[in-house]
Amino acid sequence: MLRIGSIVWGVRDVAAGVRFWTQALNYRPRNESEGDWVLLEPVSGVGVQLALQEVKAEASSRRRHHLDLYAFDQAAEVARLEALGAVRVQWRYEPDADYVVMADPDGNLFCVIDAGEAALVTPA
Repeated sequence: MLRIGSIVWGVRDVAAGVRFWTQALNYRPRNESEGDWVLLEPVSGVGVQLALQEVKAEASSRRRHHLDLYAFDQAAEVARLEALGAVRVQWRYEPDADYVVMADPDGNLFCVIDAGEAALVTPA
């Protein structure tokens, strides 16, 4: 099973992004900001999460947004997506990384997150 877990949105200033997107979408922080990363969720509990991630690049010079796809069985989903035409992207992973960076057939990047049981829960 695979589902959209969150849309990751690159911003230059996370605090300013939180102020804007929480008001624009009626969202709230799901967790405490880690300085360069925060996860927002709908106040109503209905809808997809929005992750704000600090980026250094200007919007016009680099891709700054991608999907995080939550997988119950990450290895099986990565293999299935490869069979559909996706490819793994060369990436510098942290030692405890729970994601695989991939590109769709058009070159758009996305991450497959090893979410376990969280992949089975559909947001209300």
